[in-house]
Amino acid sequence: MPTKTVASAPGKVILFGEHAVVYGRPAIAVPVTQVQAIAEMELTRHPLQLDAVDLRRQWALADAPAEDPLATAVRLTLDHLGAGPPAARLTVRSTIPIASGMGSGAAVSVAIIRAVSEYLGHTLTDDEVCRLAFQVEKLYHGTPSGIDNTVVTYSRPVYFCHGQPMRTLAVPQAFLILVAVTGIASPTRHVVGDVRRAWQADPKRFEAIFDQVGQVAESARTAIEEGRPGELGPLMERNQALLTDMGVSSPALDRLIRVALAAGAEGAKLSGAGRGGNLLALVRPETEAAVSQALLEAGAAEVIATWVRES
Repeated sequence: MPTKTVASAPGKVILFGEHAVVYGRPAIAVPVTQVQAIAEMELTRHPLQLDAVDLRRQWALADAPAEDPLATAVRLTLDHLGAGPPAARLTVRSTIPIASGMGSGAAVSVAIIRAVSEYLGHTLTDDEVCRLAFQVEKLYHGTPSGIDNTVVTYSRPVYFCHGQPMRTLAVPQAFLILVAVTGIASPTRHVVGDVRRAWQADPKRFEAIFDQVGQVAESARTAIEEGRPGELGPLMERNQALLTDMGVSSPALDRLIRVALAAGAEGAKLSGAGRGGNLLALVRPETEAAVSQALLEAGAAEVIATWVRES
């Protein structure tokens, strides 16, 4: 058994298909490697302790409640391996904004699962990691689609439809997006729950919206895989209109989207749960600086530039 192991996992954004993906429609998501969750297991003389640095919280695994997601990731991994908790300290850090639609919970789970399993001398397959992380996602989101744990585990652009095999996307022509973090927390569980209640109240209307979102995601997949990212801008605007129809946009998001488009973005939309969190802007290298600066001046807490490519 090693005395120390370190594992990491990236953030993610959904390009197309959020919310509708929960209802069986396709979605496209990509990793954001500029932000990472890092988990470190280190030998100690004491029973397994958890240290969430960013939360300024330390606690023993034995004392953690059943609904604690970090402890759940550890317990699921130990159960999967048929192992008991080692004498060690698990330290977790993350640069991924919390409650912003960037998969912070999934990334922390994946990093923990890999760090714990490797500390115990087992390298789990991506499929095993993904399945375990999905179980933790249920604590965060209630009825997760599975897209967060999938794209974070494989760290590849993915075309995802619940219940179907995960498919990585070919990206023959890389393209550049800006992720503007609003700084407004948007707990996914709450927004997903609101959409579910609205769907239950008017299933015919929402099924029609979900169908249209799925069609947009399918058109985007074709454009990406055929090397035509210039077609994504109008598709982003169409997806945003449908998300507004679902009731998950907000005045703050709408304003930042207008700012991005006015500054030269080719398309912009919210990403993730909505009502806060973050938005995406499709830009070219020559417009990146202007759009980024405009978003920051308009109140974005942070703007992250990331290239979408195969690896």
